Amino acid sequence: MTTSNPVVEAERRRAFRALLRHPLLLATGKTAEEYMLVRRHSEWLKHWLDRFPAWSLHIDREVARLRKRPADLLDDTKPAIDHTSGTTFTRRRYALLCLALASLEQLGAQTTLGQVAQKIMELVAADRELQASGLVFDIGHYDQRRDLVHAIRLLIETGVLNRLDGDEQRFLERNESSDVLYDIHRRILTSILQVAQSPSAIEAVRRSATDSLAERVAKLSDDPSIRSRLVRALLDDPIVYFHDLNDEERQYLEKHRSYLLRQISEATGLIAEVRAEGIAMVDDAGDLTDIHLPDSGTDAHLDLLLVQWFAECSRNGAEAAIPISAVEQHVREAGAETRLMEDALYRLRALRLIQMTSGGVVPLAACGRYGNSGSDPKTDKARV
Repeated sequence: MTTSNPVVEAERRRAFRALLRHPLLLATGKTAEEYMLVRRHSEWLKHWLDRFPAWSLHIDREVARLRKRPADLLDDTKPAIDHTSGTTFTRRRYALLCLALASLEQLGAQTTLGQVAQKIMELVAADRELQASGLVFDIGHYDQRRDLVHAIRLLIETGVLNRLDGDEQRFLERNESSDVLYDIHRRILTSILQVAQSPSAIEAVRRSATDSLAERVAKLSDDPSIRSRLVRALLDDPIVYFHDLNDEERQYLEKHRSYLLRQISEATGLIAEVRAEGIAMVDDAGDLTDIHLPDSGTDAHLDLLLVQWFAECSRNGAEAAIPISAVEQHVREAGAETRLMEDALYRLRALRLIQMTSGGVVPLAACGRYGNSGSDPKTDKARV
């Protein structure tokens, strides 16, 4: 499975990076070239993915599907994003996304947005557990229509739906002739589901009084080896802190660190940066980076302003947790709007630069690179 051909190695890295960016690659459209690259090197990719992160790769004539699972099943810092509005998916939008998928399974080759909305209302009305959880869906409610539109846009982006006529924005505004017509791509629809157990087995792990959320999620997922968990974290997370690992994981990483980092670097082109506190796989090219710091725009300016202040607080021996009230005060004194603070803290948490506790914000070690004595942040690229 090894080769010394630099052209082949470069193609494999491009194929791997394409899958990390888009775990579902269509054989047509804007991802057609990347799909062909993945298909060309499918044997090597399948072998590497099975050996290290224990992820599976399925390829057919229509789609390449990387079934990747995170190291932390409860990590909430990598939500889907509605790229039209720039807003992240809430739990409610994820619930509507799942209900939309269930609706599409029961519909024909084509459907309309109105039909999907009606089907979702029927599903919610027929499920007492959904109602007990507080989920409601009323097509006459603007915010609820908006959440559905965001879910539908994601299904268009992934290729499950192909818009034939109409406009989701007109549906949202309830204009005349506002419905939208779609083709349903059945092959991609069946590729969306990603659980270790079949749908028929999910009923057996329904919520019980004794199961925590983590236990319920674990039952629907695989049980990876130590190596697989570590490789998943190194591929997916901006930084892997040693203090977040258990004793067994730390011992394994200490023994096999050089080998694992070399394998990841050769396969992906990511560059390992090892510090006393942890490991970051730096994306020097930047195309695997979801959140850039620094970046342009008001939001990015606030991100950088806050992380530099957190680094200064940490270096000056401030208390472990900085109260939210103190963060708000600093934002106001800097001339920024406090309403932007929550999103900024979310992004910094996603970058593993801070941790949120009941006491406030805890700066993490990587904040130091953005302090006055740290490295030049203009050259830094962290991944989410």
